[in-house]
Amino acid sequence: MSQQEISSDAVWNAKKNRWSFDRSSMIQYGLMLLTVVIVMGPLVPIVYQSLLDGALYEPNKSFTLDNYVQVFSNPMFLRALQNTLFVSLGATLVSTFVGGVAAILFGRTNLPFKRMLSGILLWPMFISHLVIAFGWVIVYGPAGYITQQLQSITGTQPWDLYTIGGIILAAGVVGAPLTFLFCAGSTALSEASLEDAARTCGAGPIRTLWTIALPMLQPAILYSAILNFTNALEMLAIPFVLGESTNIELFSTLIYTQGFAAIKPNYGIVSTAAIFLIVVVFLLLTLQRRLLSNTRRFVTVGGKASRPRLLDLGPLRWPAFAVVAAYAVVFIVIPIGALFIRSSVSILSPLVPFWNYFTPRHLIAAFTEAQHVRTIVNTILVATGAGLIGTFFVAVLAVIIHRSEFRFRWELEYVAMLPRAIPGVVAGMGFFYAIILLPPLGWIRATIWVLMVAYIMRFIPLALGALSPSLHQLGRELDSSARVIGASWWQTLRTIVLPLMRPAMLSSFVLVFVVSIKEYSTAIYLYTPGNEVLGSSLLTYFYHGDFAMVSALSVVQIVITLVAVYAARALFGVKAFGN
Repeated sequence: MSQQEISSDAVWNAKKNRWSFDRSSMIQYGLMLLTVVIVMGPLVPIVYQSLLDGALYEPNKSFTLDNYVQVFSNPMFLRALQNTLFVSLGATLVSTFVGGVAAILFGRTNLPFKRMLSGILLWPMFISHLVIAFGWVIVYGPAGYITQQLQSITGTQPWDLYTIGGIILAAGVVGAPLTFLFCAGSTALSEASLEDAARTCGAGPIRTLWTIALPMLQPAILYSAILNFTNALEMLAIPFVLGESTNIELFSTLIYTQGFAAIKPNYGIVSTAAIFLIVVVFLLLTLQRRLLSNTRRFVTVGGKASRPRLLDLGPLRWPAFAVVAAYAVVFIVIPIGALFIRSSVSILSPLVPFWNYFTPRHLIAAFTEAQHVRTIVNTILVATGAGLIGTFFVAVLAVIIHRSEFRFRWELEYVAMLPRAIPGVVAGMGFFYAIILLPPLGWIRATIWVLMVAYIMRFIPLALGALSPSLHQLGRELDSSARVIGASWWQTLRTIVLPLMRPAMLSSFVLVFVVSIKEYSTAIYLYTPGNEVLGSSLLTYFYHGDFAMVSALSVVQIVITLVAVYAARALFGVKAFGN
């Protein structure tokens, strides 16, 4: 090869490398800009609206701080704040107690049938809170099947589900699986020799669990408690379904009723309340992140490894099983089973045998009437689109954050995790405002694309959590080898890193698909006739008292979720939510 040819090749390679560098930088900066727009876009109009004395689409409006003064002096908002804190604290205590005890019993003892019971305990994690709340109303509401049955025997109503206590109990049951998953992981790693030492010193099984196993779960209990408290703060379905008829307002329901269901919404006050909710959730998540970053102070196991052994409950084995089984049947199996029965009968009352009123017409209507078919198709399309697009988008995002020299990668991670602090109803309201504020976005208003984008924004942290660990498992020598032979960052990402991330991307897709099928709070502000999803339709039918159709669509939602979860497990070995 001549000197001139070598020089030409060098110039060509230099140009190629410079273009590759530019292309990689353009992708990184472009993705950061897109992330900032998707995440911050809905927040800006909410902040702007909170500083106006009128709706942001009105011509004559001016800046004011009156909305902030009104929120913190209005008795209705102060009462809602008090109820929210009370419900969140109560639900956290219930979920922590149930999930922690279940984790110890399933993980550290010889409780019978614990595999089956642990599977049932996780059901509320797969099923929408909205659907679970409907199941509780059908069974334990004032006109519920079991409530009426017991009232006909005792002469008095045994309980009132439409109270603060009822909301706390239902919210605690749906939060218990999260605590269980956190604590189950810790029990699997606990030091068995400590429990053996306690038993050698004469401690019984209960005392050993109370003084040894329970304290070692302190980090898991603390993290899950903060997360459950945060989830309870932004929870909409259960307080709305169980508290709306008795005027029990929480912050989330107040934002929904005053901003969406009111005849004349006060957008300024609603936006201010939404900002307050975001700030509180953000502070709680920051606290949780700080605790997670200092895990060394919670280390209790060290030294040589030992084989974990299960504690023998002795004579308490079957009574403990009876208590756990009763919890699973009463609070989970019966409400969900009642939804299936209610969807198949015209009347569900203890006064008449329900098997005499079986009818398939509600389920047939769910699959044949054009409106319902459209709702089901929309739900699947939105969940599939959010899963596919969101997973690919977040996968590239994760590579930029963890496997690039991008100058603003840490700032990018911070922005990407911000949606964790944005409740669903607030995110939907923000997208709604953004579309009003920017008329060119009007075309997206009546399509399912707006729901897809909103869901992707909401679930960026979830997908990032599913994908980031896989990057930590890939050795950096793979990237280095590709770069040494001249591959650009984008070529390395496309040909090496992303193909190796396929299992994690599949898990991320299943996770986002399942939570999108369940999602309802983001959709209530954004759906229009023609782009309804199951969550919005369920709320509409509940509002009009059509419980047969509510049950039928709830069954459809449960079936779609279960089919997705078990198909992913059977075909690809994907385990959603650790189950």
